[in-house]
Amino acid sequence: MALRKAHTPALHPVHAREHARDFAGLTQQLASPDPVQRRHAARDLAALPQASQVLGQALARETDPSVRQALFTSLGTLASAAAVQALIPLLRSEDAGLRNGAIETLSSMPEVVGPSIQHLLRDPDPDVRLFTVNLLGDLRHDEVNAWLCQVLRQDSEVNVVAAAIEVLAETGSGAERAALLEARSRFADDPFIGFATQVALERIEAP
Repeated sequence: MALRKAHTPALHPVHAREHARDFAGLTQQLASPDPVQRRHAARDLAALPQASQVLGQALARETDPSVRQALFTSLGTLASAAAVQALIPLLRSEDAGLRNGAIETLSSMPEVVGPSIQHLLRDPDPDVRLFTVNLLGDLRHDEVNAWLCQVLRQDSEVNVVAAAIEVLAETGSGAERAALLEARSRFADDPFIGFATQVALERIEAP
């Protein structure tokens, strides 16, 4: 029987790294025109605690979906106060993908994002407050319901209050009844608030 010649796969040429794998080199690589290089840099920067600001700045200008995901993943891995501060400005972005990515990543680090929630709920921009309520819907933190009750009692924007009611319908208990009734009273002329409040009360008081 004739012997078959073993197939040896072609070896890929080894290219020298253009950038060092230290903070300065990876920061330079993050500005590469090649999205593959940017993605690799974003992943490697997850090992450097000082990288949060650079990762956040890169997110603000990045358009490649795979690189964006790597940037968000690295910030979530760092899970530091600096990472939170790098992500918060993205809540003001006109790009829904950036906003949603920021909310998802922030929700994965409840203990470090917690100290920033009060400030976000007092932001003069109602959209930022609304996105913060959306964040609370995914955040596993002991103070979530207390923060939502604060929104019900204090926020002047009906859309923000409506969002808080909808989240409380999923996360609340009988302890939030008074805040829900107060919100319904403050927006007595808004039929949706009345409806949403009733739904929330029925859910949280269900046996």
